[in-house]
Amino acid sequence: MTLIQSSETLDPLGIAESWIDEGRSVALATVVETWGSAPRPAGSHLVIDADGSFQGSVSGGCVEGAVVAEAADVIVDGKARMLEFGVADETAWRVGLSCGGRIRVFVEKLN
Repeated sequence: MTLIQSSETLDPLGIAESWIDEGRSVALATVVETWGSAPRPAGSHLVIDADGSFQGSVSGGCVEGAVVAEAADVIVDGKARMLEFGVADETAWRVGLSCGGRIRVFVEKLN
């Protein structure tokens, strides 16, 4: 089950902790840098479990799908990744950042 809610009404870190307590494998995506019109500020979080469920937001919906896909690989291989998306990047149109801006997101396995 995939859940999406406003990042203002939930605590992704608390959710990550509860998912870990339930025995779920979890990755955390954190916005580390933005430029231009990126919709979420640095420090925003998205928590993802191994079955693809996620809560929080790193971009207001622009790149969440790509981040969730990368998080699945991080959960499997345990190797953190730095992701970058933006209008100057060849992935901009595929992930939906056509509105402008750039975003860097760090994805790491928590357990």
